[in-house]
Amino acid sequence: MIDIEIRDINNNVVGRRQLPEIVFNNQASESVVHSAVIAYMANQRQGTHATKTRAMVSGGGRKPWRQKHTGRARHGSIRSPLWRKGGIIFGPQPRDYYIKLPKQMKDTALFKALTMKYKDNEIILLDNFVLVRPKTKDMVTILKNLQLNEKSVLFVLPTKDENILLSARNIPYVGVIRAEDLNAYYVSLFDEIVFTVSGLDKFLTVKGVNS
Repeated sequence: MIDIEIRDINNNVVGRRQLPEIVFNNQASESVVHSAVIAYMANQRQGTHATKTRAMVSGGGRKPWRQKHTGRARHGSIRSPLWRKGGIIFGPQPRDYYIKLPKQMKDTALFKALTMKYKDNEIILLDNFVLVRPKTKDMVTILKNLQLNEKSVLFVLPTKDENILLSARNIPYVGVIRAEDLNAYYVSLFDEIVFTVSGLDKFLTVKGVNS
């Protein structure tokens, strides 16, 4: 088993916690993580982009001039793609970007991403994290205490906490997520991952891993 220090919000070590090797001691594989990240980003796309083809552009029902003897090129419609304000050739049309990955592959990518974070000492475990009021200044103070004020940070909590969410939303490099929503994309996006003990317990329970 591997372990990690448990710290309080003042960065004092208050204990140690064993971590399951299946999650935090995998063989690193950037290709699996990359596939999961690409799939997640693709699945966020709405795919509603569209341009009008010549069939969709209004007007152009009348031939602009007769076929021959005008000295000009032959044209059948002013909405031809060759004309200004005409239709678009091969423009984007609504489509589905969804990429389906097996659940086991998603979990494997997440565990490997967490393994790389652990081996790079980029995971912090807090004994508790509570804010009695939503105040950005309090969040900034905690980040300075943990020496994280110059890094992008993702807090992983067991449940949604309004005070923490409101305190962090004005800090562009800080994110907050529920343990059950954690995935390889978010782990890769932030420099540091900060679990609370209860957040870690919830994460392992959701993934069916014995702590």
